[in-house]
Amino acid sequence: MITVILLIISNAFMTFAWYGHLKHRSMPLVSAIVVSWLIAFGEYCFQVPANRIGYGQFTGYQLKVIQECITLVVFTVFAYFYLGEPVRWNYAASFLCVLGAVGFAFWGKG
Repeated sequence: MITVILLIISNAFMTFAWYGHLKHRSMPLVSAIVVSWLIAFGEYCFQVPANRIGYGQFTGYQLKVIQECITLVVFTVFAYFYLGEPVRWNYAASFLCVLGAVGFAFWGKG
């Protein structure tokens, strides 16, 4: 469970690093890059421990699939509340496909 919590926190940082500047398009590109890199440092402070702690309990493949699923959840919340973008049916359908991928990644793990 600690792995998932750390991945959620790291993805919150990374989402802001990658997409937060879109709301501030008047900011010079170089400034956006520097600020994004500073925010991304926080992401690494949580991502690396999450993977270290989780590896062994999960395979590397499973960690990646979990991370991608968390990324979509975090990004959906971010895009809706921060960027003000609606969730369309095709976005929801694609998210369900990713959840299916999580199921396949854990199929047969016992």
